[in-house]
Amino acid sequence: MNKKLVLFSVLATLLVLPVIGLAGFNPGDPPASDADLSVIQLIDVIISFIWPIVVIVVIILFTVSAFIFLTAQGNPEEVARARQAFIWGVAGTVVIFIAWSIPFIIRNTLGV
Repeated sequence: MNKKLVLFSVLATLLVLPVIGLAGFNPGDPPASDADLSVIQLIDVIISFIWPIVVIVVIILFTVSAFIFLTAQGNPEEVARARQAFIWGVAGTVVIFIAWSIPFIIRNTLGV
């Protein structure tokens, strides 16, 4: 029964952490719905919408990886699984940051 209580507490904490982390998030005014919305403005709106979701997913991924590490109890297979999850999390985070910076690099290069 004690293990179920600990598992429930951990899962409840994992579900509440993103809400607490984004409690002060202010997305700003909604974009104008006029017809002269440029492609660059549209890309900015899409990135500003997707970015908080990506941050939440990354936080949950690393939290789950850390939880697997903590519950491995020296089991080599579980430690290897947690290490693999952490490595893929770092790789995914690097890809996300590169993808996030591409529009800014293009905009600065073109001088738009």
